[in-house]
Amino acid sequence: MDTLLAPSLLAPSFLAPDVAEPVSSPFEVAVIGGGPAGLMAAQVLARGGAPVRVYDAMPSVGRKFLLAGRGGLNLTHSESADKFVTRYGERQAQVAPWLTEFGSPQVCQWAAQLGVGTFVGSSGRVFPSDMKAAPLLRAWLHELRQAGVRFSMRHRWQGWTDSGALRFATPSGERCVAAPLVVLALGGGSWARLGSDGAWVPWLLAQGVEVASLQPSNGGFDVAGADGGGWSEHFSSRFAGQPFKSVALRVSDSRGRHFERKGEFVATQTGVEGSLIYAASSVLRDEILAHGHASFELDLLPDRSAQEVLAEVRRPRASRSMASHLKGRLRLDGIKSALLHELLDKAAWQDPERLALAIKGLRVPLKATRPLDEAISSAGGVRFESLSPQLRLQALPWPDQAVFCAGEMLDWEAPTGGYLLTACLASGQQAGQGALDNWRSRATTGVVA
Repeated sequence: MDTLLAPSLLAPSFLAPDVAEPVSSPFEVAVIGGGPAGLMAAQVLARGGAPVRVYDAMPSVGRKFLLAGRGGLNLTHSESADKFVTRYGERQAQVAPWLTEFGSPQVCQWAAQLGVGTFVGSSGRVFPSDMKAAPLLRAWLHELRQAGVRFSMRHRWQGWTDSGALRFATPSGERCVAAPLVVLALGGGSWARLGSDGAWVPWLLAQGVEVASLQPSNGGFDVAGADGGGWSEHFSSRFAGQPFKSVALRVSDSRGRHFERKGEFVATQTGVEGSLIYAASSVLRDEILAHGHASFELDLLPDRSAQEVLAEVRRPRASRSMASHLKGRLRLDGIKSALLHELLDKAAWQDPERLALAIKGLRVPLKATRPLDEAISSAGGVRFESLSPQLRLQALPWPDQAVFCAGEMLDWEAPTGGYLLTACLASGQQAGQGALDNWRSRATTGVVA
């Protein structure tokens, strides 16, 4: 039993039947990967009349989707399309066409068609009415089965044979499938135990596909600490797991990018993680990759002006310690006060100007990203230079085979908040439509499109 998922999530309704001998008809489309992107591609194809078989390495589909929904499934975000697309940073030009076809409104319509209502939370995020992923996935799989989609589970893709057949490792040994049409939706490199392990990278590189190295996205960081050695034992033993609430984070990197936002994050045993850190993670990660280190400035009291903070720090405190003075005058205590003690020397505590400046802009040094497998998602993947606008691979040596790519295995990234799932679904729709157009051409003329 997979201990990451509750037994109810592995009930028979989520398990597609194993197929003893996967046999592909001349026009059957192979979708490899049973996450949101792969299932969306399968849905587009099946609705268009194409025979589809979904292959997945795990015993059941949608495992990362289910895990993401354990705290409330964030489907998408309600902000305007113009603002929504900016969340994809340097890849917004590539992602924008997907969102035009299948953006936030279409995600909500899709859920409604499956019988799942949605609502907009106070943050603008969109959730299923019951906040759960399982009912949505159950309804989705029911529709796919009704449309004729077949599933081959415990089939781990291993690349191609010399002739272009798909290689699968299965419990009963290796099997090869000759598939003229393929959609790859293999995920990125995070959460390997749920199936996204990035094992596909060398197989695509070997066929001449350009692939940017997979890097952690929406992940945590290890701090350097005041002496470069990380958190002190005193700080980590007392404050690991505690949140920094109502703070603002600023980052300016060597490439001229600037990030600033108010929110919260969490101290960990070795550093920091959480929503505010994830939002800035791409800038911080790239700075570490380029220079071996990075830092951000933390405003511990974003609702108080710098002048107000300085005035309160300067007030006479009689016999009280500075820590007690800050607690009484600015309500600054707990983990925020501890962080000041962690990163400032004694001289700064005795200098009101330096201390006030630190409260409004404390430099937190970072030395490393946390490992890729700990991240919520990954950056990097198949470069868009290797793809057509419909996400078809251009470099493969088998002219009779058309291969499309979708989801997190493509070279884009986005923050949490519904943006990841929306783009996975939208890319699956794009790749599925491309494969469907190709299938229709083959079915009509018998000629490779």
